[in-house]
Amino acid sequence: MPIAVKAARFLPFLLGLALCGQGTRADYERAARLKGATAAFFARASLRPVWREDGTSFWYRREDAQGRRAWVKVAAATGAREPAFDHGQLAAGLAKATGRPCDPERLPLEDLILPAGGRAVQFRTDGGWWALDPATGAVASILPPRPPAPPEPGTPAPRGPVTSPNGCYVARVEASNVVVRTLGGKVVHATTDGVASNPYTGAVDWSPDSRRLVAQRATVVPLHRVTFVESSPRDQVEPRVHTQDYAKPGDPLPVVRPVLVDVEARTCVPADERLAPTPYADYGDGLAVHWAPDGSRFFYVYNQRGHQVLRVIAVDAATGAARTVIDERSPTFIDYSGKQFLEYLDGTGELVWMSERSGWNHLYLVDAATGRVKNPITRGEWVVRSVVHVDAKARQVLLLAGGIVKGQDPYYLHLVRVGFDGSNPRVLTQGDGTHTVTLSPDRAAFVDVWSRVDRAPVAELRRTADGALVAELECWDAAELARCGWRAPERFTAKGRDGATDIHGVIYRPSNYDPGKKYPVIEYIYAGPQGSFAPKAFTRAPLHADLAELGFILVALDGMGTSHRSKAFHDVCWKNLGDAGFPDRILWMKAAAARDPAMDLDRVGIYGGSAGGQDALRGLLAFGDFYKAGVADCGCHDNRMDKVWWNEQWMGWPVGPHYAEQSNVANAARLKGRLLLLVGEMDTNVDPASTMQVVDALVRADKDFEMLVVPGSDHGTLRIPHVERRMKDFFVRGLLGVEPRWK
Repeated sequence: MPIAVKAARFLPFLLGLALCGQGTRADYERAARLKGATAAFFARASLRPVWREDGTSFWYRREDAQGRRAWVKVAAATGAREPAFDHGQLAAGLAKATGRPCDPERLPLEDLILPAGGRAVQFRTDGGWWALDPATGAVASILPPRPPAPPEPGTPAPRGPVTSPNGCYVARVEASNVVVRTLGGKVVHATTDGVASNPYTGAVDWSPDSRRLVAQRATVVPLHRVTFVESSPRDQVEPRVHTQDYAKPGDPLPVVRPVLVDVEARTCVPADERLAPTPYADYGDGLAVHWAPDGSRFFYVYNQRGHQVLRVIAVDAATGAARTVIDERSPTFIDYSGKQFLEYLDGTGELVWMSERSGWNHLYLVDAATGRVKNPITRGEWVVRSVVHVDAKARQVLLLAGGIVKGQDPYYLHLVRVGFDGSNPRVLTQGDGTHTVTLSPDRAAFVDVWSRVDRAPVAELRRTADGALVAELECWDAAELARCGWRAPERFTAKGRDGATDIHGVIYRPSNYDPGKKYPVIEYIYAGPQGSFAPKAFTRAPLHADLAELGFILVALDGMGTSHRSKAFHDVCWKNLGDAGFPDRILWMKAAAARDPAMDLDRVGIYGGSAGGQDALRGLLAFGDFYKAGVADCGCHDNRMDKVWWNEQWMGWPVGPHYAEQSNVANAARLKGRLLLLVGEMDTNVDPASTMQVVDALVRADKDFEMLVVPGSDHGTLRIPHVERRMKDFFVRGLLGVEPRWK
């Protein structure tokens, strides 16, 4: 048979193989379509209530699959709903004001303010801010409202003059010292010990009786500066050099101390520092000072560097003598950055304090005078995730808890009310899923939106008093997604390394999944101990879940060493970030593959960014017999190179040999499998030199790898479409063994 005839005869067969293969153009196109369809649905399947200040009602925007929008107002007491405003009236007024047609079912509103009392409705479009007069229907252009912007998290409060409670004095820092003046400008008192190397910082807290104030002095230490070269600035040909203040583990840090300034006695007394020998303060950090109502003493929290001691210290206002009220200690670490809460109950001389002393994160009621724990407010094998509100009058706490509902995923959040004495803890949210609550300003009601990765959200209005349902607001249906080819992920649980602890994760399969085929497995990893990261709510997460459509099974889970479980679960990360929960992750995947043989554990990939970038490379270095390909984006590959607070929190201080032992740089020669390194040259979160030092070590070890440096990019290059596509291509080549056919 002629060769040409043979080729023609077998061409349909070869085409059929290509069409049912993996990494084909059809797969890329289906992934793109599904990503767009799911993104649109997830954006619509949400409810963001905006409460009126008096708590009587709230409004939200709803949108259907055809893009029709409606703004709905809901009465808090009854759940009765009505249009938030006359949509037709606003559309007509806006059309007249702009000269452009406006569809009342597709109003281009981006922001909305609904004042009480029938006053003008204010809203924003791409043309600016407008006001609708409900009485006349007229729409007029207005200047944008300017509410005071809250400071960014971690931003120090403005250091300006501070007026005393009685209105007689003003205190401010001048030339490194605190100067107190009358309102007329006459100097009443001034410190003289502030110098350029140990100045007063400008943080001033007056006593309630205006007799004294607490000032703060901080030592000045050399600033650690990181330098970046922006290779391709858009406004010039030559590169541009940037610098950034960036403290790293082991660096000298400012030492901040409280100082008592007695305005009446004209004295200045440093607080006794024997209970606070090595305070931790990153650049710009100050002390949170709280005065007793009678002005006899003040309190502050001492966080010892190394984060194994956290104290509430009381300082006598007359003498400066200090005593310990609460002395929290841990042989590993105290999670001050994620599990610290303190509420002063001045009316009863008590404190509400958060602690993991029982092995689980809970709240305690403490006598502020003696430091005695009066009783646990919460207890049990579950955790307080955050405090929503402390009601001193009713002696109750509203909080979000994880693991309190038995039989549910322990990461699911529920709203709980409990008395100060620990009595009658009551779960106020219903539904087997994780809950996001928005309380009314008077805290009499709340909007609850709950969901799971495999269940679309439900939005409800409930009473805070007893959790009773007032009204169901919305219930989204994922059938629309299913019609687009979306396949619901599977929640999966398996035992961890100890054979007893449940490890929870999620499995994402392609829409054309065939249980008779074999699929490489790709793990999305982020093992940062500051939280937990496997998706729980109905979202697109994890990042780039559409990878599955190219012929993979994608997984995401939380191993030991991450947060939101028991203290023992969390402690696995102590001086041990290189562990990253890998023993639990590998066992979990093996258990999943035992149930689903389509999961091919001979071809496992891994990817992540930031701490996840560190983890992804660590997987190839320490567990290269299991992981065969990895993509590491903007990784903090050596914990000595990353920011001080995050790394000393988990790896400890002083910097010990364990930092180097777990460094991806030090272990680069152990690389197995295929590696793609990604980094933005302008990364202000993780020093990009951390990635370049890995490159240097890999080159010296003569290891093969791929790399992409993205000019001008800050932290997280995988959000860039080109980089995302490069990652997909990398896994198609490395795990499927075919050339990507997306062009």
